[in-house]
Amino acid sequence: MLKVLGRVSSINVRKVLWTCAEIGVPYAREDWGTGFRPTSEPAFTALNPNALVPVVIASDDDGGEFVLWESNTICRWLAAEHGRSDLLPVAPRERANVERWMDWQAGELNTAWRYAFMGLVRHSPQHQDPARIEASAHEWNQRMAILDAQLQRSSGYVTGPDFTLADIVLGMSAHRWRSTPIDRSTLPAVDAWLTRLAERPPFVELALRGAP
Repeated sequence: MLKVLGRVSSINVRKVLWTCAEIGVPYAREDWGTGFRPTSEPAFTALNPNALVPVVIASDDDGGEFVLWESNTICRWLAAEHGRSDLLPVAPRERANVERWMDWQAGELNTAWRYAFMGLVRHSPQHQDPARIEASAHEWNQRMAILDAQLQRSSGYVTGPDFTLADIVLGMSAHRWRSTPIDRSTLPAVDAWLTRLAERPPFVELALRGAP
């Protein structure tokens, strides 16, 4: 059984859990991170020197262990390991298109929302500058408008008519955008896409009923 280390309130942990649910991968989860066992413990940093969740541990056929960190990489590995080419295509161009949007989520989109989210939802003392919160929220809306434009072109899901890993990682981010108390742009394609995602039980369980 796969072991997942990380608290369920983490958006990056929930990406991995959603991927597991879509594939049907059984897992056991341990709480690590804020409010639980600190990721600064040597037992954790021996697995991930960045001291961040999630970390997954899988047993090898020879009795060894395979350890992996970085949530989007974990999602890619799970899809490839279980032959789910519907979630992560094999053809190079189609795969690159899915991975492009996954990388955009991890880089451009996450960078935009971080200050506003940490200040308004996590109430971090280091993220309470009103001007920087406003700037972060503005940038967040700009990035979400890019996603909205893509969804207007793509026939249902992020990269086309079929659900992929790009929808998992960006679906979690879009839910966070909707749940954070900022002034939000009106993005009808994003709204319609989130309605489609809400038909998937893992999204309901891990996003709509969970933390932002």
